Amino acid sequence: MSTISSKANNNKQLVSSEEYRNVIGHFTSGVSIITVRENGVDYGITASAVSSVSLDPPMLLICANKSTGTCHAISREGSFTVNILAENQGELAYQFSRANTDKFADVTMSYGKLGNPVLDDTLAQLECRVVEEVTGGTHSVFIAEVQKADAAEKDPLVYFKGKFGQFKQLQRTDKD
Repeated sequence: MSTISSKANNNKQLVSSEEYRNVIGHFTSGVSIITVRENGVDYGITASAVSSVSLDPPMLLICANKSTGTCHAISREGSFTVNILAENQGELAYQFSRANTDKFADVTMSYGKLGNPVLDDTLAQLECRVVEEVTGGTHSVFIAEVQKADAAEKDPLVYFKGKFGQFKQLQRTDKD
């Protein structure tokens, strides 16, 4: 595992954590639940830090807080599922964001190709095998190859300034 380090001028932090949190919160993202199964135990966390890396081969990355059991399970198992949430799944996102709870209570799911939980009725699912793990501050960054991908025709749940919401598509009109 490699580490990403920050080289600030004269070891002086240029932006405070609070300021960074406020500004980066203006970046709208999708909402997903990352799941993994290790030794018969299911783990999961709500995450918005998911990004496509490559189309050939299909790869993505996720970021997981190193203090979570989910992060450690992914590191040991070497695989995970990204369950991208639909707009009506805000409560599910909150359920998986809470620490020390039975996150899978009343959740319908199956186990996918790699043995990890695949949540029912989500917008999309990507089953992934880790190819590299990098440490960046408080998080592990997992770069993974997508082994299986499925999607439904639904609208996404989005995250903006610390709140969940809906995506509103703009109507484009082409004028000469």
